[in-house]
Amino acid sequence: MLRLLRPLLLFLLIGSLGPVSALELTGLRLWAADDHTRVVFDLSAEPDYKLFLLESPPRLVLDFRAGRDAGLALPAAKGVVQGLRTGRQGEQLRVVLDLDRSVQPRSFVLPPAKGKPRRLVLDLYKADGALAVVKTVEMIQPALTRKVVIAIDAGHGGEDPGAIGAKGSHEKDLTLAVARELARQIDAEPGMSAVLIRDRDFFIPLEQRYAIARKARADLFLSIHADAFANRAARGSSVFVLSSRGASSEAARMLATQENQSDLVGGVSLGDKDSTLAAVLLDLSQSATMEASESVAMNLLRGLARIGNVHKSEVQRANFVVLRSPDVPSVLVETGFITNPSEEQRLHDQNHRSKLAAAVVVGVRDYFANTPPPGTLFASNPQRPSQHVVARGESLSLIAGRHQVSVDELRRVNRLAGDNIVVGAVLNLPNTP
Repeated sequence: MLRLLRPLLLFLLIGSLGPVSALELTGLRLWAADDHTRVVFDLSAEPDYKLFLLESPPRLVLDFRAGRDAGLALPAAKGVVQGLRTGRQGEQLRVVLDLDRSVQPRSFVLPPAKGKPRRLVLDLYKADGALAVVKTVEMIQPALTRKVVIAIDAGHGGEDPGAIGAKGSHEKDLTLAVARELARQIDAEPGMSAVLIRDRDFFIPLEQRYAIARKARADLFLSIHADAFANRAARGSSVFVLSSRGASSEAARMLATQENQSDLVGGVSLGDKDSTLAAVLLDLSQSATMEASESVAMNLLRGLARIGNVHKSEVQRANFVVLRSPDVPSVLVETGFITNPSEEQRLHDQNHRSKLAAAVVVGVRDYFANTPPPGTLFASNPQRPSQHVVARGESLSLIAGRHQVSVDELRRVNRLAGDNIVVGAVLNLPNTP
């Protein structure tokens, strides 16, 4: 029996005292946003590390157990990071980032994915932790004269390239180009003003994107993306709104956290309400927001159909995090398939991007002409739209009342025999006031 136990004891001893596999730091990248700097280390294995801060001067220190520097180099000083130093202390690798100010760091590890190695991500926020809005919007305006604010979110960015095109284009670059053109055209429209969630190549966490829109008091949030599919023949644009499942999960999160102390929903604070009342208020706000989102989405889909194929002729629903704002109507636009060579080429064409943005602007303008927010130029100087896209829950009499026309006139100009209408149908409106 002793003979049998000896190999087992020897195996256990070797297993318990054996060396930890060496960790290599093989790459380093930096991105600078307005409110934080992102530092990404490429790793050869799961890291065992400690992180701490030093002051006078400000530094961030990372100690990696059994780590090895495989040639780290700072690409260039960006954001708060001004320098990089490495050194060894026994089997431990120490990495020091020299900073130009105090920061609040957050770190997490990303597993290998899509050909990328395991990564350690550091987000270095300004010490006050404040969110920044890229473009400041003047919200103090005389009554009935403020512009509607449209927040435009260029999908992905920085470390996250998004989908890769048939010819190697990155979705993050094309969405930013479309977002900039869309912002330019919106700012040229009377009564409308654009806010770019990001205006450069950096990453913003998804939850912060709609938080920035809410901080800017946006009347509408548009998230711009480019679709991808294994079949390169797939083509056309799509428009998405939040699914009821996504709304439910966000409601649960908001009601379960203490963030409700400062969170506003439809202008009402939930922090001082009991749980039942808070749930009712949040549900009412989300229901109204989702109805408005669907109405916007149908207007956008109609506008996009004028310039080319749409991949889906109906508004799609999905649980996208960026669409979860409970009080800002939110729509995600897939501008085309980046994996389709011809659509990828069109997205690189400034003329096509201009037409694409113009189609979106028409849809946005039609929506606000139909449903002007109180206190805006659209409300004080109403524009009579020529058409109406039927939204869920609308009847012919409701539409007639909204546009101050008779049901008979509405039937006549649309050659309707009765009162039956379908969601998504486009109704022509009488010219009479």
